[in-house]
Amino acid sequence: MSQLVKVILKVCENGSEQSKNHSATKNEQEKRRTVNKNSKGEKKVEKAKDIVLMFNPEEISFTRSVKWEPAKASKGKTLLPKVNFSGVEPYKLTLKQLLFDTYESKESVMKAIDNIKKGVELAERTSEKRPPIYLLMWGENEYFHCVITSLTYKLNMFLADGTPVRAMVDISLQEVDKPNQPKTDAKPASRGAARTNSKPPPKASPVPPRKKPK
Repeated sequence: MSQLVKVILKVCENGSEQSKNHSATKNEQEKRRTVNKNSKGEKKVEKAKDIVLMFNPEEISFTRSVKWEPAKASKGKTLLPKVNFSGVEPYKLTLKQLLFDTYESKESVMKAIDNIKKGVELAERTSEKRPPIYLLMWGENEYFHCVITSLTYKLNMFLADGTPVRAMVDISLQEVDKPNQPKTDAKPASRGAARTNSKPPPKASPVPPRKKPK
């Protein structure tokens, strides 16, 4: 029996996707589970991980709008205003009624929900703080780079001790342009380094003395 290929929202780092090798090894998965610590031993905010849907949606509906602006004081032969094309809106879609169920394992479903919540929270990065950018994938099919614009989840099953084990999730996505994704800015050179690397101005050639007339 073939394994079910699931829908994935793959985290992109620094504007470049890592989709060519999205079957992570055990070592890579172990690294993702590790919480980084700073020099003082304090726990840092764990980075967002790939969002893997537990059950695939029945359908995916894409929406895109085109901008047309009416030209002022300009009408066609049918008295309708002439319009000028002014651009296109990004594709948008909502993944509705996504089921996350951990009843059989008796583990809290909030582990999966907390990872999804990182898509609408500020990520701790070296040079910028923003929610992550994802690549929407289904198997080998890559749809587009996107961000999460809205998240709604509802917990509807609990164990006797109050542990939530089932959640219904709605995620709204919006396409982003791959070349225009935020990138990590390079560190500017210090002023001292700039002085060291800068070339000194060329010396002026000496002016020969004028000869006295005889």
